[in-house]
Amino acid sequence: MKRKLAAAIVIAGMMVSVSACGGDDDKDTGKNAGPDSFKGQTLTVWTMDGSAPPQWSKDVRAAFEKKTGAKLKFETQKWDGIQQKITTALSESNPPDVLEVGNTQTPAYAATGGLAELGDLKQEIGSDWTPSVSQSSVFDGKQYAAPWYFANRVVIYNKKIWAKAGIKDTPKTRDEFFEDLDAIDRKTDAEPLYLPGQNWYFFDGLTIGQGADLVKKQGDKYVSNLGDPKVSAAMELYKKYAAYSKAPKDKDEATPQQATIFAKGRTGAFIGMGWEAGTAIQANKSIEKDLGYFTIPGESADKPEGVFLGGSNLAVAQGSKKQALAKEFLKIALSDQYEGRLAKLNGVIPNKESLESNLEGNGAAEAAAPGAAAGGTTPLIPEWAAVENTPNPIKSYMTAVLNGKSPAAAAKQVEGEINKRLAQQN
Repeated sequence: MKRKLAAAIVIAGMMVSVSACGGDDDKDTGKNAGPDSFKGQTLTVWTMDGSAPPQWSKDVRAAFEKKTGAKLKFETQKWDGIQQKITTALSESNPPDVLEVGNTQTPAYAATGGLAELGDLKQEIGSDWTPSVSQSSVFDGKQYAAPWYFANRVVIYNKKIWAKAGIKDTPKTRDEFFEDLDAIDRKTDAEPLYLPGQNWYFFDGLTIGQGADLVKKQGDKYVSNLGDPKVSAAMELYKKYAAYSKAPKDKDEATPQQATIFAKGRTGAFIGMGWEAGTAIQANKSIEKDLGYFTIPGESADKPEGVFLGGSNLAVAQGSKKQALAKEFLKIALSDQYEGRLAKLNGVIPNKESLESNLEGNGAAEAAAPGAAAGGTTPLIPEWAAVENTPNPIKSYMTAVLNGKSPAAAAKQVEGEINKRLAQQN
């Protein structure tokens, strides 16, 4: 599941939902929610492959059917082609009622009118949603989805190599992290850090940590903000990290898969998703005993580094004829009981900080959780999706800087393309 979750992050949050079914729609008044109030109806919920564990789905279905008297139908979707599938489904007269949608893609669906407004649900159950993870479910000041689960990058390190370098504890600040990488470089024959030049989600996290964004408003349109000094500072930090790595400057973390490089046992650490530890173990089972995790440290010990929060929201289709019933489902699925259970079963970050205790015992998830409050996403605007299309100009910018260009010069080199993409109509 964790690997599939990460796949969702890398493709900018591809989401979920499928065709609705059944029931007497005239009964969905929502005035007397209780046993039999929605009797005879069937609510269809699309979830992505790997998102909803079987036991979670079974328990949520039982609670939902007991409360409402309606039936609940989960339909699992594959990642391939899901964006077009959702776009088509939302335009039809009988869409799925509830959909799992990628957090960074939510604004695009909201902008087209495909999602129902959920401001009343936010007031009822969302007062303590973590602000950084709830932000992606808001568009144009209105709540169009509810935060469901998230994941972010951590430092995955080789304890044996760190011990050889004389490092006794994990770093709490960015400077301490650099000192540890220096020690590995001086005292061992290992590569201190494997960081390819185009791990742009890590770069986005550094940008968030600097309090910057990748776009800015200019008049009535969005344009590139790569020339911002704060963005340049983030890229300089990335360059400092990359100096400890022998990884290619023109490749991303999947080319080759960085976890398989780490699995060889000659790398001190890499920055990745928790599920990548499983990939390393699959490549070399003996590496498992040496694995450790820690939160990416920030400038000070009291605040972690900014991270990209990838994950999913739950939304109600505007075209659904079962709006009230859909909200009853969301109240159950997002309750502390079932949100906490999802976090425990799948090792994902829940939508409330108070539920993070469910991650206890999962090293990667425990390391990821502190970053959620300091995290963020790529720009939450419908126009952003086109920027990430291959070839991603931000990757070209990063490689240019690592090959010697100044951040300002590298920004000028790609900003025309970014602005062209931002001007496209979705």
